[in-house]
Parts: sequence; structure tokens; C-alpha cells
Amino acid sequence: MNIVVVGAGRIGSHAIELTTREQEHDVIVIEKAPETAEAVSEKYDCLMTNGDATSREVLTEASVPEADALISTTDDDSVNLTVMMLGRELGASSLVSAVRDPGHLSLFRELGVNVIQNPQRLTAQYLVHSIQRPSIRDFMRLGEGAEIFEIPITVNAPVGDKTLQEANEGGLIPDETIVVAIDRDGELLIPEGDTVIKRGDLVTVFSREGATSQVVTPFTGE
Repeated sequence: MNIVVVGAGRIGSHAIELTTREQEHDVIVIEKAPETAEAVSEKYDCLMTNGDATSREVLTEASVPEADALISTTDDDSVNLTVMMLGRELGASSLVSAVRDPGHLSLFRELGVNVIQNPQRLTAQYLVHSIQRPSIRDFMRLGEGAEIFEIPITVNAPVGDKTLQEANEGGLIPDETIVVAIDRDGELLIPEGDTVIKRGDLVTVFSREGATSQVVTPFTGE
């Protein structure tokens, strides 16, 4: 996977550390501050671009058009939004950004960005998780690998148009995975066995083993 990380501050450096651990990831970092850029390039196995990520030329030089994921981690929402806009225009497959001001969330979401709110309280693991599972809207780690997350039911979802009981008895939903709630056109439903999971629903799921591919695929078909 080709990953471009913008910003090598506290959050960015942690994201770089996590992504460079995986041998299958090729990581390119864009950092404006020369000293920070030099320090990160010496510490991690990544390619470094020292420049302004709000520049189309810099993003192109950093191979954003070929990127599987573009992560913006700066503490300036205007910078992050510009990076996301250019990233979408240049063709990055997945867009992930930290957002500090809740009032800016809708701007990012309208671009199709997977947003991480209140970055001062998150770990970089959340950013990396958003790359690996871009269909997930939001999630919370509960300890010992367990997670609760929101995910939209796609047109190709195996559980689509089945009752919760049918999905469970048919082995579509893995063991120790529970559909906690369903948001259907703004109405919150607490599902029971005869509740039909409809395509377009936003479901809240608890999984003791976390949002693994085996857990996520029944809801997305991917």
C-alpha cells in the first residue's frame, strides 16, 4: 500500500511509526519544517518531501496521484482541508484527516474524507485504522482488541435485506459480533431478531475481535 502522510508532528510521527512497521507499506512523508523533516527521515524507513503540502506540485512530487491513502495530520484545519481537496482532485484512493474544530466536520465529510475529531485525544492508531478500513465511519477501542464501530450497509452487503436472525443463523455475522443499533434515515432503531438490515442503513457494531476483514465484509461486501 502506498501511503502519503502530511505533517510529522506528534500525531504524524506516530502514524509514520505505525505505517512503516508494515513491510507492504511504502510511506512518503511531506513536512514543511526542514529540521523536523530531516529528523523523521533519519528515524523512519520512509521517503521525505520537504515542502508545503498545500501545493499541487508538492503533492504530485510526493506521488499523491498514485497513493492508496493520503493522511493529513497537521493541527491547522485549513491546511488539512486544502490537502484533502487537492488529494481528491489528484486521485488519491482514500482520504483521512485530523479535524480540530467540530464546526469544520461537514466540510471534510462533503469531500468524502474519513475524519478524526479531537486529535489531541486520539492515538495515531486511529488514523491508520481509517486507512485499513475506510468504510468505517467511526469507532472506539474498548480494550483487549474489542471495538465498537459504525459502518454503512452497502448495496453488495451479504447481510442486506436479511433479518438479524437470518444473518446470525446463516453464519454471515461472526461469533462475538453484535449489531447494537441501526440508524435508518435519521431514526434510531434497537434491532431485534426480526429486524431487517436494509441497504443504506448505518449500523453500530460491537466486535470482541475488532473491526477485522472477517467482521466488516458481511456489512460491506468488500
